[in-house]
Amino acid sequence: MAEFTSYRPGTACWVDLSSTDIKASTDFYGQMFGWMPEYDERPESGGYGMFRRNGKAVAGIGPTMMEGQRTTWNTYFATEDAAKTAQAVREADGTVVMEPMEIMNEGTMAVFQDPTGAYVSVWQSDRHPGAQLAGEPGTLNWVELLTRDGESAMRFYHRVFGWGADTHKMGQKPYTTFTMAGETIAGMMQMDDSFPSNVPPHWLVYFGTANLDATMEQARGLGARQLYGPKTVPNMGRFAVFADPHGASFAAWERA
Repeated sequence: MAEFTSYRPGTACWVDLSSTDIKASTDFYGQMFGWMPEYDERPESGGYGMFRRNGKAVAGIGPTMMEGQRTTWNTYFATEDAAKTAQAVREADGTVVMEPMEIMNEGTMAVFQDPTGAYVSVWQSDRHPGAQLAGEPGTLNWVELLTRDGESAMRFYHRVFGWGADTHKMGQKPYTTFTMAGETIAGMMQMDDSFPSNVPPHWLVYFGTANLDATMEQARGLGARQLYGPKTVPNMGRFAVFADPHGASFAAWERA
């Protein structure tokens, strides 16, 4: 069991779902990954809740906040100072969508848009460190940026988080791994003409599974659409990408 009580700055520490239908999303992911919801009843929580697995927080869920906003997964990277990160985003030609905001003594969050159009968030922890379980079935295993301008993305994330980038072939397509202090922390793929033009740049979240075939069957049975896969990555494992019943994309990964 991979348990976490803290995260290094610049690494993915939390994901949450902004949903147009909290109950339906809770039911779907509860059945998919064995998650149990826990909601904060305080009015100031805004209907936000946590998914737990084996009693540990693994992801969050809350209502969409803007009219017309679609259901989507949001990725958070750890920071020691959200205000300084926001300033680095501005200096790197990104956009501060939501200024740093303290969340009920749990921590401070901020939301940005990188120069390629992808939304990304940061979390400065206080009481809530992020995902307490990760890297195993039913929990966050990987995050990956899908963008149409890889060069701009690499420059931006290097300036904001200090990430290095290593681009290599994965099959017939180039794939970039982001690194920091020798650790691989995230991936990036440049969207080509095989992606529909209406797919925006975004961070894709991967959740672990012990049996991808069973997960694909289960996802389809619960109303998800399988968008891609299964795809085998030599020495890494197999994955497939889905859109949940409300359109949020996510991936399932069975490690080799």
